[in-house]
Amino acid sequence: MTEEFLKILYHDVIESIVAAMEAKDIYTADHSRRVGDMVLALCPLLHLSEKDTEEIHLAAHVHDIGKIGIPDDILSKSSALTQSEWDMMKMHPVIGADILSRSSALEYISKIVLHHHERWDGKGYPFGLKGEEIPYGARIVAICDATDAMLSDRAYRKAIHPQECKAEMIKNRGIMYDPLILDVLLQHWEKVIGRRSHE
Repeated sequence: MTEEFLKILYHDVIESIVAAMEAKDIYTADHSRRVGDMVLALCPLLHLSEKDTEEIHLAAHVHDIGKIGIPDDILSKSSALTQSEWDMMKMHPVIGADILSRSSALEYISKIVLHHHERWDGKGYPFGLKGEEIPYGARIVAICDATDAMLSDRAYRKAIHPQECKAEMIKNRGIMYDPLILDVLLQHWEKVIGRRSHE
């Protein structure tokens, strides 16, 4: 098989995973596409290579694939989750990484998926990694994931204004998010957020 064929196959596998998400939860699939768009805008601003950008972009598209394993009544619940429901929801990065790790070609992507809910201060999940212990790609996806989540309508709340979102991100600089990556997002806010809106 040629390298070009393998690249096409690689992308087709990712698209199949995204289709599986759509069948389960259309919000999650749409959210993942928007996060992917933001990552694609942000990575070159971080001076990442084309290869790294592509892998992190693909990881963003499937970062919530583990939600396939979360019961529908939890995913679509319009009120606050109970502690046991929240504990179940927090398993989605582990479930997603397990799905992706079955393919050796998706090993790096699976690590990004596994750690995209870790926090810079070590208070995230599933392992409480801190600072640079968190894979760089996961730190990028975490920032784009949180930004899109705040800017989108959810079952339990309406989207917030972009300036309110920006203020929330600044408040959590160096707490939830890698401060240097966040600084680049903030410097190019309109460019990255604007990319998100073109679906």
